[in-house]
Amino acid sequence: MIKKIPNSKFKIINFGFTLIELLVVISIIGILASLLLARFSSAEKSGRDTRRKSDLNQYRTALENYAVKTNGLYPSYTGTIDASVSLCSALGATYIASCPQDPRQDGSTYYYRYLSNGAGSPNINATQYILWAKMERETNLYWYVCANGKAAEKTAQPATSDCGF
Repeated sequence: MIKKIPNSKFKIINFGFTLIELLVVISIIGILASLLLARFSSAEKSGRDTRRKSDLNQYRTALENYAVKTNGLYPSYTGTIDASVSLCSALGATYIASCPQDPRQDGSTYYYRYLSNGAGSPNINATQYILWAKMERETNLYWYVCANGKAAEKTAQPATSDCGF
């Protein structure tokens, strides 16, 4: 907008936005950014949950290959163990090249667990096992896989009865 001042040779040129226009645009950008951030957080959780399922399937494959060499038996432990530490050392590089760990790796809330029906370590006398991980997208949601091929989600920590042993 060009404005000429009366009795003057000068012209005042106003190119710009009013304060109200700027505030409206900034608030719209803020609202859109917060919506995108919420979507991104949800997508991250789903991505980590998908990785957890894939990691447990990798452990299952390693355990099945291990069982082929040990006449259908799996590593035994007394109680529940951290799969990414103890189970990995039992399987060794022969059966699992790298030991997947939970994407969050905090060790207290998100972890991979293994439980067998054998008579303690270092025996190889288990005929059944259950592997599980806590999911992020919903509170108290677990994904588990069993020696019998069953894989499912459960809203409580899985137990041996979920796999039939």
